[in-house]
Amino acid sequence: MNDWKNVWILAEVNHGKLSATALELLHAGRQLADALGEKLCAVMLGYQVEKFIPELFEYGADTVYVCDDAHLQNYVDDVYAKTLAAMVREYKPNKFLLPATNMGRSLSAKTAVFVGTGLTADATDVKINAEDGQLHATRPTFGGNLMATITCKNTRPEMCSLRPMAYEKAARVSGRRGEVVNFPFQADKYTSLAKFVEFIKNDGDGLDLSEAEVIVAGGRGLGKADGFTLLKKLAQRLGGAVAASRAPVDSGWIDYRYQIGLTGRTVKPKVYIACGISGQIQHMAGMSGADVIVAINKDPQAPIMKVANYAVEGDLYEVIPAMLEALH
Repeated sequence: MNDWKNVWILAEVNHGKLSATALELLHAGRQLADALGEKLCAVMLGYQVEKFIPELFEYGADTVYVCDDAHLQNYVDDVYAKTLAAMVREYKPNKFLLPATNMGRSLSAKTAVFVGTGLTADATDVKINAEDGQLHATRPTFGGNLMATITCKNTRPEMCSLRPMAYEKAARVSGRRGEVVNFPFQADKYTSLAKFVEFIKNDGDGLDLSEAEVIVAGGRGLGKADGFTLLKKLAQRLGGAVAASRAPVDSGWIDYRYQIGLTGRTVKPKVYIACGISGQIQHMAGMSGADVIVAINKDPQAPIMKVANYAVEGDLYEVIPAMLEALH
């Protein structure tokens, strides 16, 4: 166990862009590294990704491990996971944080299997236990009704995929530098039966929730799937995105990718407009970081009305048309 040192984070690169999750993981990872007295390291895989190394240093990485090769231009999980597992076996990180994105969920699981260690998936909080130095990763369970803290006592690295936006981005220190370690790609070893054929972008019907400064979310109080048509009009008028609580998703009114909460996504917009949402703790955990919360609900005693900056008691099917008219 003593051979495994330092805290790693995966700096995810998608289609030529460094994911914002890398900067969030550097924030979380710095807290772990400081608690352990170890280095914070970023690991990056892809093609022509070395240009992001200075940015990773400025956001807190002490060392950047990079595997930059044309074979890694497009994400294929077996190829990436075998490469990452080889890097883990070579350099022996103590803790390893990855983003709980579509790519990160697949990559973290396969890498953990290849390395022979445990993985806490979709965590919302990570800490170091001062007594034994173990990673304590907390995640929602039983549909978000309980929070479980999970440990991995007997194997290393202790791996965890951390939910995007669970942490703020790390602070930037301009001009900060560190050590670069290049890892060679071996095409004969890091193979896959699957092959990349084509990437087809799903443009969806609005802004990505992680980028939206304004979010208009609907809950059970909408009463029907058509209610989201009205919410989309308001979101478009405000230049924002549509979201939902769990109830409409469970009812099949809207796709899961729009769900906010412990069992959905975490967002931090400037304005969050909750329409017909009661405000259960599971939902609040996903949007409480909003700068301004506006609640529209018939029930003045609904939990969300008590935490909202602006609480509007009324029928959303009357209030929202009035808002659209005022915004015309």
